[in-house]
Amino acid sequence: MKILILCTGNSCRSQMAEAYLRSFDPGLEVFSAGTNPALAVHQLAIQVMEEVGISLARQQPKNVVKYLEQQFDYVITVCDHARETCPVFTGEVKHRLHLGFEDPAETDGTVEEKLEVFRQIRNEIKTTFENFYQETIKPTLTQE
Repeated sequence: MKILILCTGNSCRSQMAEAYLRSFDPGLEVFSAGTNPALAVHQLAIQVMEEVGISLARQQPKNVVKYLEQQFDYVITVCDHARETCPVFTGEVKHRLHLGFEDPAETDGTVEEKLEVFRQIRNEIKTTFENFYQETIKPTLTQE
């Protein structure tokens, strides 16, 4: 099972979703990328994922262009901008989904207020992708 998760910067939401899917099932091939990748994974995304025992410290944002000719079982957009600007894949994509989340990087306020938003989005991503895995991916894997 090969899955690509897309957002604009590939610095927060898609990185978290990739990490969670890998944690649910290490046998999945999971990648994330951005339509306009940032220079680095957002420091607060790294911090809130460390709080739940998942490290993003070695992750780097990647450009979706790297994946356009590959085949995927699922291409999942996690932000509206990526959904609207999603490029055409020349490789086969069996399923396209949109599971949207607010961008925690756009939050204003103190560091603690920003952390609360990052934690909230992290938790929403975990719940959504855990449901996706349990209801969609896992049944497919057991049929193979």
